[in-house]
Amino acid sequence: MIIMGIDPGIAILGYGILKYEASKYTVISYGAVTTAAHTLLTERLKIIHNELTELIKIYKPDVYAVEELFFNKNIKTALTVGHARGAAIVAASNMNIPVYEYTPLQVKQAIAGYGRADKKQMQQMVRILLNLREVPKPDDVADALAVAICHGNSSNFSDLFRL
Repeated sequence: MIIMGIDPGIAILGYGILKYEASKYTVISYGAVTTAAHTLLTERLKIIHNELTELIKIYKPDVYAVEELFFNKNIKTALTVGHARGAAIVAASNMNIPVYEYTPLQVKQAIAGYGRADKKQMQQMVRILLNLREVPKPDDVADALAVAICHGNSSNFSDLFRL
């Protein structure tokens, strides 16, 4: 199974593409889709959608795993990131790829075994689980890989998390 994990963001959207087979992960690709702050929101969403669509065409993931949003302070930021998340989901949906969503708590539990793991713990666990030399940068990329791992670890129960 090829899993594409997404950590939504408007300025930086992380993605990670993993092959999950026989309980082992193989890294296929990872990176970030970036948009400039001075660009109109509509153009930023178009960039995100188009770049993710191209990645989907290249890597042909079987499933798409997206982190749910969790914000408790800045509503404007939450709305903007929500738009980016929507553009990412539509890219997969247009290609008929099943979309699953996971809360930050679920991702942390799947990766670190602890729902309150901090960012550094999560990044190191992603590095270890994927046998990488260093933690992927920026942080959004490591987060996207964590979401993909979370889906692989949850794949027996994945219908519970399908959008």
